[in-house]
Order: sequence, then structure tokens, then C-alpha cells
Amino acid sequence: MKTVTVELGSRTYPIHIEAGILARAGKFLAPLAKGRRVAIVTDENLSLHLATLQASLSAEGIESEAIVLAPGEGSKSWATLEMLCDRLLELGVERGDHVVALGGGVIGDLVGFACSILKRGCNFVQIPTSLLAQVDSSVGGKTAINTKAGKNLIGAFHQPVMVLIDPQVLDTLPIRELRAGYAEVVKYGLIDDFAFFEWCEANGAALLGGDIGLREYAIAHSVSAKARIVAADEHETNGTRALLNLGHTFGHALEAETGFSQALIHGEGVAAGCALAFGFSASQGICSGQDAERVAAHWRDAGLPDGLAAAGVGASGARLVDHMRHDKKMAAGTLPFLLARGIGRTYLDKTVDLADVEAFLDAQPR
Repeated sequence: MKTVTVELGSRTYPIHIEAGILARAGKFLAPLAKGRRVAIVTDENLSLHLATLQASLSAEGIESEAIVLAPGEGSKSWATLEMLCDRLLELGVERGDHVVALGGGVIGDLVGFACSILKRGCNFVQIPTSLLAQVDSSVGGKTAINTKAGKNLIGAFHQPVMVLIDPQVLDTLPIRELRAGYAEVVKYGLIDDFAFFEWCEANGAALLGGDIGLREYAIAHSVSAKARIVAADEHETNGTRALLNLGHTFGHALEAETGFSQALIHGEGVAAGCALAFGFSASQGICSGQDAERVAAHWRDAGLPDGLAAAGVGASGARLVDHMRHDKKMAAGTLPFLLARGIGRTYLDKTVDLADVEAFLDAQPR
């Protein structure tokens, strides 16, 4: 078993990574449950994994109650948040209890936010079942719901007390979801790890094809990178954690244009957004066109969108920039962008003129 630690003083927590760990989750949860019933929040697509988790809890003499939600971004809403909080209160969840989030990024974000506000804060454990959640959203404590104004605009920083990652659960993940999570894996190489990007170029196809050893390595490498960044800048105040948003400013605009729907899921938006961030950097003379094309080529090889056309977005630059104006990182009318001087050389730029972004987007193939 590989264990990565997120170092946050008194709130430090472990991330345990091992194939088959879901079937042994009860052994990790028993010391936290202390004999009390455990509330599990999951979605309708995960009945197989829910049964495995509940069996592992029963083997430790722990009762559990499942709250099963509809899958998809639509559940990250005020209505679902209210319903979830009411249900947790009905179950008698106390501050010292540990709610389990069993699912992908939507479940983790929603449960984390509910636990941040329930009785002014209770504990939760992440058991991510998608590659995207395993390498990104389950680690770091960002929790949120969506609103009409945009994605993740209502939320809080609330760290889990433990993360359990089982690469075997990815065997049941649809290939589209697997590719979407792979975008977040590659992102770590694009940020500050050129050697890892090269590893992805060499091993990405086999990873997506089911190689469990490569999946374990990619997950452990990714969460180690994120744990290091979160420990250095938990609340995104010194610019270090902002690097994790590479591709997200462009990507969230594309997701907003497609209504945060299945037309373009989050990891696909991140891939297209990273390609656009590198393309914009190249258009401004910041990085080479060869690096921008190399990034785009890897997305194509992985079956991910490499720009507006592949993402199915035909909106004007002005419309996409208008979506960006709702970005939660906007400050004093200025939107910081993650740009790149090259692969593995991402930096935060607070001097970008949105008129230049609009012109760049208008010049992209539709």
C-alpha cells in the first residue's frame, strides 16, 4: 500500500492507495466510527461499490446507512444540498461522526460542502471512484456546489480526515470518464514536471487500456504533487495552489457554454482548456508553438478535445470571455490566467488583457 500524507498541522491526513482497498475499507473506518452508524453518500451508478463498502463495514460490526443521489453535475445544487443536509440530520449525524463520500467529483464536492456547514462542521472521508476524483478533487479540501452564475461559486475549504483510493474501481468506469480523469493526471506534468509529461506520452495509452500498475503509479504521483502544493498554500493565498487551475479558466468557460452538461464533462473541459492556455501562450510569444502543438497532440492521442472545435463549442470569443468574468478568481476587474513558458513551466499571469483572449478565441477553428 502506498500512503501519501497531506501535511496540514493538526489537520494532517493520509491518502491510502492500493488495489482492492475498498473491500478492506471497514478496517480503516472502524477506528473513526467508534461503534456508531456510518452515513454513506453515493450515487445511483455505484451500487456495486456501495455493496462492497457496506460489506466491509459489516465485517467490522459497523452499521451503515446509504443516501443515494442522482449522478451528474445536476446534483451539485442548492436543492440537493438542502435535501442531503436534512437527511444527515434525520440520521442523527454529530460533529464527531464521519460521513463517507463514495463517488466521483460531484459526490465529493457536495458531501464535503454539506459536512462543512452541518452543525458548523463535521468530519468526512473521501473514497473516490473516478480517476478525476482520485487524482484531484478528493484531495485538498475544496468543496462546492454550482449556481446559475457558474461552477463551484458557493463552497468552502473543508479537508477530509482520510482518503482511500482503490485503482481497481476504475475497471467499471466508462472510458469517457476515464479519459476525463486522465486529463487531470497529465495536468501535473504540464504544471511543473516535464519528466512526468514524457511519462504520460509513453504510458498514457496503456494506462487508459487498463494497466493497474501504471494506474497506481499515476495516481500516487499525482496525489503526491497535489499534497505538496496544498500543504504549501491550502487556501490559495500565495499563488502556489493557483497552479492547479491550469486549463480551468478556459475550460470552465467552455463548460458554462455547454450548460455544465454531458455535452462536455469537466475533464474534457480541462483538456481543451489546457490546450487553449498553451495556444494563447504561444500566440503571445510566451512559449513555443511546438510545445503548444505537442500538448494538443497528446490530447488527441488520448481521445480528448484539443480546442473549441473538438469540444463542440462554437460560441464567439466575446461570449466565452463573458463566462470568464464570473470566475471566482476575478479580483478588482482583473482575471489571473495560468499560462506557460513551456511544458512543465506554468506560471500565474495577472496582466492578461481580456481583449487579447477574446481575439485569440475568435481566431480558433470552430
